Amino acid sequence: MAIRSFLIFFIFFFFSSLNPILSLYEDQVGLVDWHQQYLGKVKQAVFHTHKTGRKRVVVSTEENVVASLDLRQGEIFWRHVLGSNDVIDGIDIALGKYVITLSSGGSILRAWNLPDGQMVWESSLRGSKHSKSLLLVPTNLKIEKDNIVIIFSNGRLNAVSCIDGEVLWEKDFEGESLEVQHVIQPTGSNLIYVVGFASSSLFEMYQINALNGELLKHESAAFSGGFLGEVSPVFSETVVALDSTGLILLTISFQNGKISFQQMPISNLVKDSFGPAKIIPSSITGIFAIKMNAVTIVIRVTNENKLEVVEKTNHETSISDALSISEGQQAFALVQHAGHEIHLRVKLAHNWDDNLLKESVKMDQHRGLVHKIYINNYIRTDKSYGFRALIVMEDHSLLLLQQGEIVWSREDSLASIIDVTTSELPVERDGVSVAKVEHNLFEWLKGHMLKLKGTLMLASPQDIAAIQSMRLKNSEKSKMTRDHNGFRKLLIVLTRAGKLFALHTGDGHIVWSHLLQSLQKSKVCQHPIGLNLYKWQVPHHHAMDENPSVLVIGKCGPSSGAPGALSFVDTYTGKELSSLSLVHSVAQVIPLPYTDSTEQRLHLLIDADKYAHLYPKTPEAISIFEREFSNIYWYSVEDDSGIIKGHALRGKCTGEVADEVCFDTRELWSIVFPSESEKIIATVIRKQNEVVHTQAKVIADQEVIYKYISRNLLFVATVALKGSGEIGSVTPEESWLVAYLIDTVTGRILHRVTHHGSQGPVHAVFSENWVVYHYFNLKAHRYEMSVIEIYDQSRADNKDVWKLVLGKHNLTSPISLYSRPDVITKSQSYFFTHSVKAIAVTSTTKGITSKQLLIGTIGDQVLALDKRFLDPRRTVNPTQAEKEEGIIPLTDSLPIIPQSYVTHALRVEGLRGIITVPAKLESTTLVFAHGVDLFFTQLAPSRTYDSLTDDFNYALLLITIVALVAAIFVTWTLSERKELQENWR
Repeated sequence: MAIRSFLIFFIFFFFSSLNPILSLYEDQVGLVDWHQQYLGKVKQAVFHTHKTGRKRVVVSTEENVVASLDLRQGEIFWRHVLGSNDVIDGIDIALGKYVITLSSGGSILRAWNLPDGQMVWESSLRGSKHSKSLLLVPTNLKIEKDNIVIIFSNGRLNAVSCIDGEVLWEKDFEGESLEVQHVIQPTGSNLIYVVGFASSSLFEMYQINALNGELLKHESAAFSGGFLGEVSPVFSETVVALDSTGLILLTISFQNGKISFQQMPISNLVKDSFGPAKIIPSSITGIFAIKMNAVTIVIRVTNENKLEVVEKTNHETSISDALSISEGQQAFALVQHAGHEIHLRVKLAHNWDDNLLKESVKMDQHRGLVHKIYINNYIRTDKSYGFRALIVMEDHSLLLLQQGEIVWSREDSLASIIDVTTSELPVERDGVSVAKVEHNLFEWLKGHMLKLKGTLMLASPQDIAAIQSMRLKNSEKSKMTRDHNGFRKLLIVLTRAGKLFALHTGDGHIVWSHLLQSLQKSKVCQHPIGLNLYKWQVPHHHAMDENPSVLVIGKCGPSSGAPGALSFVDTYTGKELSSLSLVHSVAQVIPLPYTDSTEQRLHLLIDADKYAHLYPKTPEAISIFEREFSNIYWYSVEDDSGIIKGHALRGKCTGEVADEVCFDTRELWSIVFPSESEKIIATVIRKQNEVVHTQAKVIADQEVIYKYISRNLLFVATVALKGSGEIGSVTPEESWLVAYLIDTVTGRILHRVTHHGSQGPVHAVFSENWVVYHYFNLKAHRYEMSVIEIYDQSRADNKDVWKLVLGKHNLTSPISLYSRPDVITKSQSYFFTHSVKAIAVTSTTKGITSKQLLIGTIGDQVLALDKRFLDPRRTVNPTQAEKEEGIIPLTDSLPIIPQSYVTHALRVEGLRGIITVPAKLESTTLVFAHGVDLFFTQLAPSRTYDSLTDDFNYALLLITIVALVAAIFVTWTLSERKELQENWR
């Protein structure tokens, strides 16, 4: 009895040391996940550097973010992401304590508290006419002791109180055919000038009393040559514009309410000028700049409105707005590129010849050109003026320059990721020395002794800190080599700026970055656009000798017929191996499941004329492709016309486009959705690299059903034409949603289901033999999620599990997609609480682990939902056999479990996509969510059943085993002695 009690005690002690993790503890945050915050490309910036309070700069970005940054380190004090439909038109600081933002096409005006970012007030501005939105914060202009903000938007001029957002007065311009260019308030005046064009050749000026909105004067003047582009203000009552040809500069003066024009042909200013000019936006007293081709010309306007060229340069030049440094003095900055350096000059507006500041800063060539510059001044210890410059680069990065150095930088192009793929890290080659082994053994023993002290609650605060530090150090999560579990990888991301990044999955640090030449603006390509990212070469047999590479595909312009561009990049070094400017367009990219002897994957590029182009252009690739010629099929979706087509190859191209890698195509089938009744709103296919563990699925009563597994299944969602608008814009009777499952080889519709009274948007995910999609139910006024599972009935003879085990089945019989498939479907719908931004599904290396849906909610968090909740075989009262199988009782709604949020309490602001990547460990999948923010974590849908946790206490396990062995030996000895004594009696 004593032996049994002793064994029970030690077994309990042993299992308590296993310490299974059912939740995430505070000290584990950051061990397997990371979260990074970004802003996007800065559009506007306003400095706030008063002596009291922290020095900061407030910015607005192309991702509709307004944020306050620390000027010392570039860290975010606070920020607000306003949403994709709330575009920021302007920002400024009022009263030294409010950040004023104008957004949503000039219809929403907000004030934020400068120190903490709390919203103070919000005002909606009326108006129905679309117009340019302008924000002006006048200095020392008050209405009854109330500072005001002047807004022009939606065809109206408004004066709004800075204190509470009340509209004090408004002036209606909706009845006028006026295209407003600028709202100007002369310094120290109560007048406001509204200037713009009423037609292509009519200039108009309105003089308005800023105190009450009264129209004081209205003048208009025609110019026969017309106007081109925007105007640039050079004085309080003078602006500069271009005529319609772009070859003549117009100085437009409206002093004393009278409009006058002065013309100056650019050829008179610059003798060797050619081509139309463009005014560079700026606001500097007496100075403006124009650009003709690659030449930047800076021009001074005298008090007599005469024009003088003060500088002409072939270098790329950016000019800041004017900064008032003292009464009557304005400074501005110019930045010019020269090789690997940028030259920064700060000048006084009225004195071009002298420089207040002249510096050269070394700049990484992978940042591209300077796009914008903002300056701020400070007083040095010797009472002279010092300047700091905030620079926005071509790659969307943000830098602060001061005293000839880069103080800090932010890689904010990561806020606009357009595609993601992964790459393995290099294999570890170096051996390990004996000294290192001995050191590691000592550290191992020391670490586990500390863990033992922590388990027995004997650890001091210093020991606890040492345990945490050692845990982070020993995790080796940021090591630049592969690990045996496959957790360490490179995330290769392509951003809207055309920059490629490699992020380490361990801690999210940037391993390398490269601004691709093929996606940089040039004379040949003025509007490059990045499209997709594909794995190009993945060495398996030569992993020690060759580096993997990726293929980046872009095009030159937004049109469908724009020529394409290819770049090939080494994923270990970030080196651009080569680039190609294509003569054909890129409408569709098809990665083929074939590789050549160098392990380069074959890709088929379809152009706008439906010709197919093979890459790489090698004889071996062509030979492999021609062998598989008859097995290549693809489809195309024309959303606007409501047509889905299937395609195959016909033969080599003929005519002008003929070459060795060009192939003609033929149309196999087409499905036309009636344009008056249905509109395509979503299409989804399976991941091509998804692994399915088994086709058979054992259900209750030991029966077997077989999944219909096909890589050629396409899910299509259509909605009634009236229901294609915003949610609630139609009645339930006017809208319906139809879901299709289509075979893309034959064009056969395998399944069709109609959801009456439902509406998009639709978000869907396809995996194995099932598809889950999310939409809005107008009748129930709630969101719904539906699931469709498709099964193969041609295997119905193999229902007995023993036939499957003994091999008496027909699973090896050939399958052809041209034979009509005998399939059945099971479906079910459930209410779901949240609106959805994205849906993905976990993926593992062998496909054994249970699936979880990863749902990007409207709150910018990622929710993990077990696929069992979306099993169409759920019933209200499942049988005992179904319960044993894991069938959950049916409910009308899907549960939202707070502990199931993958992102914990964090938010991935502006969430756009969720990517899942299998690790080598079957239980674990890697999850990457991106938007304005980035988030990465490891997820184990069925728990880590195939590994021990990183903080497993091996020392305690060893001590427990030794104690058990010693206890068994002692009790056995005592038992033998007792038995011997009893035998002697």
